[in-house]
Amino acid sequence: MKTNRPLTVISLLLSLSMAAMEMTVVSTAMPTVVGDLGGIHLYSWVFTGYLLTSTVTVPLYGKLADLYGRKPVLLAGIGVFLVGSMASGLARGIGTLIAFRALQGLGAGAMQPTTLTIVGDIYNLEERAKMQGLFGAVWGVAGLVGPLLGGIIVKYLSWRWVFFINVPAGIAAAALLVIALHEKVEHHRHSLDWFGAGLLMLGLTALLFGAHGGQGTAIGLPLAALSLVLFFFIERRSREPVVPLDLFRQRAIGVATAAGALVGAGMISMVTYVPLYVQGVLGGSPTEAGSAITPMVIGWPIASAISGRALPRVGFRILVRSGLVISAVAAGALALLLRPGMSLHVPQAMSAVFGLGLGLANTALLIAVQTSVEWRQRGVATASTMFARTIGGTLAVGVLGGILSAAVLRDGTLPPGAADRLLGPEHGAGLDPAVVSSLSASLQAGLGTVFWAIAGISVAAAITSLFFPRIPIGKAPQHSPETAQPAQLSALPPEA
Repeated sequence: MKTNRPLTVISLLLSLSMAAMEMTVVSTAMPTVVGDLGGIHLYSWVFTGYLLTSTVTVPLYGKLADLYGRKPVLLAGIGVFLVGSMASGLARGIGTLIAFRALQGLGAGAMQPTTLTIVGDIYNLEERAKMQGLFGAVWGVAGLVGPLLGGIIVKYLSWRWVFFINVPAGIAAAALLVIALHEKVEHHRHSLDWFGAGLLMLGLTALLFGAHGGQGTAIGLPLAALSLVLFFFIERRSREPVVPLDLFRQRAIGVATAAGALVGAGMISMVTYVPLYVQGVLGGSPTEAGSAITPMVIGWPIASAISGRALPRVGFRILVRSGLVISAVAAGALALLLRPGMSLHVPQAMSAVFGLGLGLANTALLIAVQTSVEWRQRGVATASTMFARTIGGTLAVGVLGGILSAAVLRDGTLPPGAADRLLGPEHGAGLDPAVVSSLSASLQAGLGTVFWAIAGISVAAAITSLFFPRIPIGKAPQHSPETAQPAQLSALPPEA
């Protein structure tokens, strides 16, 4: 049977929209979730668990799609994502929520790369270029709708519906995919590096536990070091490594990967901690907390589109350097201006500028990586760069979460659960005003350190861009119509 391309595209858009909205919707609801379930010291792990599992599985899902076809892999990813969503909505404690979010991430790891692969399968070179705007718009819509939708759901329904809302969209996407997409699978022999992926996940998880401090440091850091050393040793000898290390010998790819990891660290940290500041320190509502990051998530795809059009005229280095400098200035200004009682417009304005800067740089970084390799390596190079970016975000959220937890728990005079009650639906009603004032001061101190760290990360990204090589426009290796083009990928903001 022949594939019905319009219905397939609708299915892919639904799948991509679930992944695109996940971070913005959940980040808006998280202060209320913590207020209900408790466990502010585990706040960052709700994001970290999802990011970790969705990241390390991306290369493996790509290989499984080659072995068994795109359709079964995407259907499996949607199914796991929906099970994780339902379970997250039913969670009765912060620990179970973290576990179910990790399960949700296992499904999300299949959705974005497989969606892009299917687009490459069913459209030729010219048609794929036309699809760029359509799929890129998903991220802009998600940035606009996600935080507002999250705030409305929390206010009028329950935070649990932030997760339940995925179910109808996921069922519709899966049903359309079954009906519309028909593919012929040519089976190839692959040696999946399951051991390498397991070592990587173990090493990163141990590293995050160690970065949080406390009792986990003594075990986490040595285990992380051992696992990651073994991982790199095995990857150097693997026939099909999870992360092909030889690619990073090329200067453009090495610098772009380092910058991308720092970009991911700054972006995901902003999405995670700006809403917490607005709600915990400024006393804003969940809707206001979400509106603080909306300009950033909208600005990213807008700047990506601008960067894509400007790239042939100005080149890679100017866009990378200018974008990362802009984002560093915005992050530094936000850290400098944060104070209790400030206007909500300050984080909104700075997040907009931050997103514009990252959008300008990210497009050029992605296309530069794809330009630096032959078409047969382009998918691996792109996946590795995206992998590094998400890993950077995952590690940063974990480390900064440890800093924040230490600041909040340092005040031994606070009653148990005070932070959870402040962030809950009642916004601290019933708490002694002195406790509220002391807790807000602790959050202000902890988050102040967090935002200065984000500024430092952004400055480091800008410094890294100084080492970016000159890449002549139009010197890209030849590609085949079956290979994803830079134009198709350039409008994509980071995966959640």
